[in-house]
Amino acid sequence: MALALSSLLPVAAAAPAEEPAKTTVSVSLPAEPLLVQINQVALERRGPKLAVVESVGAASAGTYTLLRDGQPLRSGDLQPLPGFSEWGAGKQYFRIDFSDAEQAGQYQLDVQVGQQHVRSAPVTVADNAVFATTGAQLLGYFQRSRHTDAADRDLRIFQTSRKVDVWGGWQDAGGDKGKYLSHLGYANHFNPQQASMAAWVLAYGAHARAGLFAAHGLQKQVEDEAFWGADYLHRILDADGYFYTTVFDQWGTPGVERMVTGYEGAAGTYTTLYRSAFRAGGGMAIAALARASMLVKASGRQGEFSAAQYLADAERAYAHLQQFNPQYCADGKENIIDDYTALMALVELHNATGHSRYLQDARKRAASLLARQQADGGFISDGGSRPYYHAAEAGLPVISLSAYVDIETQPAERERALAAIGSALAHELAITGSVANPYGYARQRFQLAQDGKAAGEVLEGFFIPHRNETGYWWQGESARLASLGAAMVIGGRKLAAEGKAGYGLSAARAGYAQDQIDWTLGRNPYGISMLYGFGQKNPPTVLESAGEMFVGGISNGITGAPGSDVGAGISFAPGPDSEQWRWVEQWIPHTTWMLFAAMTMSEG
Repeated sequence: MALALSSLLPVAAAAPAEEPAKTTVSVSLPAEPLLVQINQVALERRGPKLAVVESVGAASAGTYTLLRDGQPLRSGDLQPLPGFSEWGAGKQYFRIDFSDAEQAGQYQLDVQVGQQHVRSAPVTVADNAVFATTGAQLLGYFQRSRHTDAADRDLRIFQTSRKVDVWGGWQDAGGDKGKYLSHLGYANHFNPQQASMAAWVLAYGAHARAGLFAAHGLQKQVEDEAFWGADYLHRILDADGYFYTTVFDQWGTPGVERMVTGYEGAAGTYTTLYRSAFRAGGGMAIAALARASMLVKASGRQGEFSAAQYLADAERAYAHLQQFNPQYCADGKENIIDDYTALMALVELHNATGHSRYLQDARKRAASLLARQQADGGFISDGGSRPYYHAAEAGLPVISLSAYVDIETQPAERERALAAIGSALAHELAITGSVANPYGYARQRFQLAQDGKAAGEVLEGFFIPHRNETGYWWQGESARLASLGAAMVIGGRKLAAEGKAGYGLSAARAGYAQDQIDWTLGRNPYGISMLYGFGQKNPPTVLESAGEMFVGGISNGITGAPGSDVGAGISFAPGPDSEQWRWVEQWIPHTTWMLFAAMTMSEG
């Protein structure tokens, strides 16, 4: 039985979603003649508040009424948006901006276009809105995703007889109990930061944003999860000084040995690429351990290991990768991901130790990263002309440069980094606004793969191309959007103050950041909140390919249409079941980046 969008279960904010029965699932764009798409979870009291109205037909005007706690506040005319047909013909788009509604409460929009009338989903408006509303369950997702199978105490390393203790950590996704610092290393430019990024975000939050977590009664919870992550990183650090990249069993395939290994392609072929380069999670693992050492000293608490042990691990791993990193890269060459993850490692090592050698190395890494920036602010991934695009962490180059600015003591180097941040943010605004774009979805520049390598014309689009160097991997981009939203806020704050449109940013930057978060939380053409347990509609459960759904977990999200090499068009969970993971499955980077964005966009 196909499950239409209208039969997705409504979900009360901050309450677990009821799981629908195991079924074949197909989710199409809503066919209603009038829709109001809005963030269904939470909006900042002093931040951008936008809704998109989609109307079928030729109507060129309409009206709305804004309600707070069920009472009308004001009425106004819909603002027409430029014509847009890439995601379906025959629609008119309008915008409603109620950013000036700064009183806390529950808001809705009542919209009239011609003879059609509809009311939006409700949204909470509050201070520190997303963090206050979702923070406990975002943290809870990590606790619910912990991997505690005792068998991981004694797993074999691929093509050896050696057994190691890799117990702990988090399962990677709803349908995957493997554990990854990063995967897709064989494709060189696609490595996402997975468990190591989660460990760093949790340790950074518990330490640098302790006041925010404490104000919401979450300090012990975030510390517990940060130490859980740091303890796992200690266990997977080999005596030789490298981290194990993957604990893998071909996605739970019966009869397959679970082991420390690398893997390649859709078949999950085991490989010897199990030593983590900076880009394969090693850089962020170093950053996480260094930050965890600071957290122990600040909190007086620790996990299984001490502050001294965490810091010794971080320093030893960095020294090892300084010598061997290119050998651990599939193509033997460092690229932009090595630069920005190594830069994060060096910033945190400097923060933890104060040693000048880490600042000196950070300058070199920052210089390498800046050398990859083009005149228009975009980045190149390699030493040639491949554009940098990333489905999970596109904001991390700016975030790493912003972290570097905080430790740089030489004014000229600091100004150079700030100029690069400004240029990168301007590029994001320009490429996103260069075409009709009713939802403000962050667009990207890319090349298609030819014979396993990116080549040919540089293209632009909304979603990552399906014909890319991985040979099979494309999915929704919830993590990417949250990373870009966080980068716009963090980077924008490093630059000169520009206004009070929200988050201390100019209207353009604040609006961009909000657009990326809102898409995941319901302001998208499907009207689905990808954050399970929050909002009016959530993704369906598809146990066959997407596995368990946890409250606080975030589904992969919306993609370009299957069959489009360039990722044009739009799709969410069209089937068949074997492919549902691309849209529905929850993945650890999504919640990691949403938690980081929520922290970033909050005060305190």
